[in-house]
Amino acid sequence: MMVTITFPDHENEKRAIGILLRGFSGRILKSGEHIVPERALGVLAAKGVLFTVKGQSTYDQLTSVRAIDPDTV
Repeated sequence: MMVTITFPDHENEKRAIGILLRGFSGRILKSGEHIVPERALGVLAAKGVLFTVKGQSTYDQLTSVRAIDPDTV
């Protein structure tokens, strides 16, 4: 399951991205929200990264990138 999270500040966000890039796939939305696998939450918490869980990610959030026409990118 994928969940949507946010960070209280840029420093926590940078730390989290560094951790997530090493072992998890995910997505950063224009709104500043991050979509990550639920199992990543434990890793972020263990590393002392502060974050807020917004809830389970919606299907629209997960498929928004796939809907972009590759010729327009």
